[in-house]
Order: sequence, then C-alpha cells, then structure tokens
Amino acid sequence: MPNAQKPAPAERQRDAARTRAEILAVATREFARDGYAGARVDKIADLTRTTKRMIYYYFGGKEQLFTAVLEAAYSEIRQLEGDLDVEHLDPVAATRRLVELTFDHHEAHPDFIRLVSIENIHEAEHIIGSEKLSRLGSPATQRILESGRKAGLFHAEVDAIDVHAMISSFCFFRVSNRHTFGALFARDLVAPDSRDHYRNMLADMICAYLTSPPVHSESEELA
Repeated sequence: MPNAQKPAPAERQRDAARTRAEILAVATREFARDGYAGARVDKIADLTRTTKRMIYYYFGGKEQLFTAVLEAAYSEIRQLEGDLDVEHLDPVAATRRLVELTFDHHEAHPDFIRLVSIENIHEAEHIIGSEKLSRLGSPATQRILESGRKAGLFHAEVDAIDVHAMISSFCFFRVSNRHTFGALFARDLVAPDSRDHYRNMLADMICAYLTSPPVHSESEELA
C-alpha cells in the first residue's frame, strides 16, 4: 500500500493554530472558574482534543499557559481600543465611544474580570514576567487626549493613565462586585433596565472631568 501523504506545512500550521486556540479557550474558562491554583492541566487536556503532553509542548507548563491566557485576554481589549477610529470623531465623541467600548467589553466578558482579579491575588507576577503584556498600553486614550488638548477642549493637566483608571474602575467594579453590591444595597448593577443609565452616566462623568477646568487645593495654590 502506498504511504499516506503527510499534511502540508500550511495545513499543519493551521491545525496547530486551531489546537492552540482551543486550549486557550478552555484554559480561560477553567482558570476563571477555579483560579490559578485550582485549575488543573489534566482537566484542560480532557476538555480539549489534545493531551497534557501537547499542552506542555505548546505552552511549556501551567504557569506559561496562565500567562498566555492573560496575554490573550488583555490583547483583545487593547485591540478593540486600538481599532477605535479616533481620527474621524471629535474628542468628546471619541471619549464617549471609548467608554462605551470598555463598558460593553467588560459586561460581555466576565471571565476577563475574574482573571484580572485572580492575577491581582497573585500580585501580578505573571503580568510582570510577560514581555508581551509589558508592551500593552492604552493607545486610544492617549490619542484621544492629545486630540482634545490640541482642540482646546480638554484641560492640559489631564493624564492618560488617570483616565484609563477611571473608566476601567467603574466598568470592572460593575461586574466584579455585582453580587456584594446587590446584597448590600439591593441593586443589580448589571440589570438590563439600568444598563443605559450606567453607560451614559460613566461617559458623562469622564467627559465632564476632561472638559472642566482643574480644581486645585489650597496647598497647591500656595506652593
């Protein structure tokens, strides 16, 4: 019988990419549900069409797999931000769009919220060790602020990291603290009938901060 033909290199690459993507998808769910310590590579292998040996082949180990999961999760939101068409929007409209994009992403990706919470428990050790994550910033925020300052719409003292933190903190809190907040205040932060209210409220707050003159404390004025 003639020997079976070996898959072409391009086909092998596609198969490898599919296998790697499947492992990452399953690992994301498992790490988000069970945490870094609780997730098991054996179980991830059982839930994919591969083996534990192949997971180690593709990623090197559990720590590297978790790092790859974080890299994929952060890259997704940064890609969405990077694709924001800032150049064809006025700075205020671009700011609102960035807020809406972040709000929508965090609401639609609760696993991302859990992964970030887990990594904070581990004091960001995996992020610190990732060269890829160290290069990820928030390019859209910086571009929008520069455009707003040049147009004379945003005050000069506004800082891109501060704005990023303000947007992320509410979007993150709304999902991560939904249950405790609901138990304490009897209000569901992700209830469908309040979604537009919170989405618009956050955009209004960020735009008001950017367009209002900065308020200095008395000590700052005397310095």
